[in-house]
Amino acid sequence: MPKSRQAARIKPPALVSGDRIGIVAPASSFKRERFDPGCEALHKLGYEPIFNDSIFDRELYFAGSADRRARELEEMFCRDDIKAIICVRGGYGANYLLPKVDIKVIAAHPKIFVGYSDITSLTTWFGDLAGLVTFHGPMVGADFNRADGVHLQSWQAAVEGKGKWRVEFAAGSQVKPLAEGSAQGMLYGGCLSMLVASLGTAWEVETNGTILFIEDVGTKPYQIDRMLMHLKLAGKLAGARGIVFGEMLDCAPSPGQEYTLEEVVMRVVGDLNVPVAYGLPSGHVAGANITLPMGINVDLHVGDSGVALQEIV
Repeated sequence: MPKSRQAARIKPPALVSGDRIGIVAPASSFKRERFDPGCEALHKLGYEPIFNDSIFDRELYFAGSADRRARELEEMFCRDDIKAIICVRGGYGANYLLPKVDIKVIAAHPKIFVGYSDITSLTTWFGDLAGLVTFHGPMVGADFNRADGVHLQSWQAAVEGKGKWRVEFAAGSQVKPLAEGSAQGMLYGGCLSMLVASLGTAWEVETNGTILFIEDVGTKPYQIDRMLMHLKLAGKLAGARGIVFGEMLDCAPSPGQEYTLEEVVMRVVGDLNVPVAYGLPSGHVAGANITLPMGINVDLHVGDSGVALQEIV
C-alpha cells in the first residue's frame, strides 16, 4: 500500500557493476543521436541499459501516448531484473501519467528512479505517496550523453552507496551563501515550474520540514519571482527549514537590467529566517550534474566559509 505523505522514505537498493538499468521516456520525445551516446556512457560505467522499442514512439511532442508511457514506467518498476530506472529527458508530459500510473505498483517495487525538469512531477509523487527516496540527477539524453555531464562523486555516493552523500562548496565558488545559518530536514524539491504546477491538485507538493531545493531554466526573473510568490502565498515556503537554489541556467536578467536574480529571490524568501544558498548545479546545468537523493535527511550549512549539504546517517 502507498505510504502516507509524512512517512519516512525508503532508500532503494544500491547499484553494483553489471546491474540492468531501465531507460524510460515519460514526457517528451527525443533525438536518437542524443540517446545512443547516453546509453554508451552507462555501459562504460558498468551498467547494462535496457529499453523497449516503443520508447521511440512519437505523438505530437510526446514520447508516444500517455498510455504507452505509463505502461513503460510500470513495467520497468515491476521487472525483477531491472535495478534502477533513468529517464531519457524531461520536456513536457509527465503530468499525463499521474492519474494513469498505479502508485501501489511503484510502492511495491522500490527502485532507484532518476530524472529532473518535467520529471519532478513524478519524483515528488513517488516520494510523497510511494514513500521512496528518488534522485534529482542526470538523464540519458541530456547529461550522460555529454563528456562532462555527470558529477561522478555525487552519483556514486547517491546510487552506489560509495560513502556518505555530501556536497561541499568553498567560499568564492559558484554556490553562494545568501542567508547564513544551519538547518536539518528532508531534502526535497526540483524544478520550480513543476512544483508550482502541482498546487491545487491531488499531487500537490508537501514541503513542511524540508531543505527545499529549487531550480529552473530559461525563465525570466519576474517569472521566477511570480512562481516563488505563488509557493509562498500557498504556504509552501513557511515550513521549509532551509532553501537551496540551483544554477538557474539562463534565468539571469537581460543586459541593462540593474539587479541580479539573487536579489530577486531574496525579496521573496529573505523574511523566512532560514539559511539560503544559491547556485548548486543539479538539474538544468551547464557542466556536471550533481545527483541529489530526494527524501534523505540532510544537514545544510551556509556560511562565509562556504556551503555544505550532507546526509545525516
